Amino acid sequence: MAKVLKLETQAANRCFGCGGDNAAGMKLVFDLDFDARRTRGRFVLGPNYAGGGGFAHGGIIAVVLDEAMGKISKLTEEKAVTGELNVEYRKPVPVDQEIVVEGWQVQAVGRYRFRAGEIRDAAGNLLARGKARFVVVDARHFDRVRAVR
Repeated sequence: MAKVLKLETQAANRCFGCGGDNAAGMKLVFDLDFDARRTRGRFVLGPNYAGGGGFAHGGIIAVVLDEAMGKISKLTEEKAVTGELNVEYRKPVPVDQEIVVEGWQVQAVGRYRFRAGEIRDAAGNLLARGKARFVVVDARHFDRVRAVR
């Protein structure tokens, strides 16, 4: 049986993408699949996240991909921040239909974690693809910076 952990929102987290303490936030919930070494989420974004033409705003698409790729750090319990994010917008992402997003790690080099992610519609059609470089941050430094805020 596959080991899957549901990454629920946290009440003390103000993150726009996944935090529970942000009234304007997306409150995205992901499953972390330890066997496949992937994150997966299923969402209906809703009209609040629309851009031109009634489809998801490009920045929102970037947030969803960034969150999916960022959650991979939970597999190794590392603290990592986005250093670079590139998004390839393939097809319009609907705001009124379910989408599926996945993230995974491609390579680790020193403090860098190279990751990829995809957004697909319910039929499996590729809508957007992301590639990112995350930078591992020393946990003590991360906690000190967070405590100041």
